[in-house]
Amino acid sequence: MTLTDFIGTLAAVLTTGSFLPQAWHTFKTKDVSGISLGMYSVFTTGVAAWLIYGLLLQAWPIVIANAITLTLAATILTMKLRYR
Repeated sequence: MTLTDFIGTLAAVLTTGSFLPQAWHTFKTKDVSGISLGMYSVFTTGVAAWLIYGLLLQAWPIVIANAITLTLAATILTMKLRYR
């Protein structure tokens, strides 16, 4: 693995993994009061665009990281809309 690949993998793991605590907390407590609907709507749309970009480039690290992040962000957004 090159240094570039290592840094890209590390970045993908850290940024994608950062959503796990929020998703777990929201799922467990159903408390969405501290979550911004606007921010998560825009962010989820942006991650979907990154996923499409990765697919168009056939850049699988980008695809995998953003598919996971999209799933987590969309889950949080869905809980925000459901548990208001």
